[in-house]
Amino acid sequence: MDTKERIKQQVTGNPVVLYMKGTPQFPQCGFSALTVQVLNACGVKEFASVNVLADAEIRQGIKEYANWPTIPQLYINGEFVGGSDIMREMYQSGELRKLLEATRQKA
Repeated sequence: MDTKERIKQQVTGNPVVLYMKGTPQFPQCGFSALTVQVLNACGVKEFASVNVLADAEIRQGIKEYANWPTIPQLYINGEFVGGSDIMREMYQSGELRKLLEATRQKA
């Protein structure tokens, strides 16, 4: 299976997926740590995470998949939401919480 197909399966097979540096328990950059904090603040206790530092193909492939040059990247219901700055803005406006609540209602 090629990298693009692996990524597609990851983002469509889980309601919330975060591509990040490190893990939710041990983020390896401040931006990744921020995204985990934002998800937790929105009440998300469980989400799929992919440590891009553990897989060079995924690290490059996710940038191409979303046409977004930076990591972390958040996907909700198979759709690219954005990186840490976008997540922070959406959290502050309440938009991210609404999007995540809709995801939980579908589950």
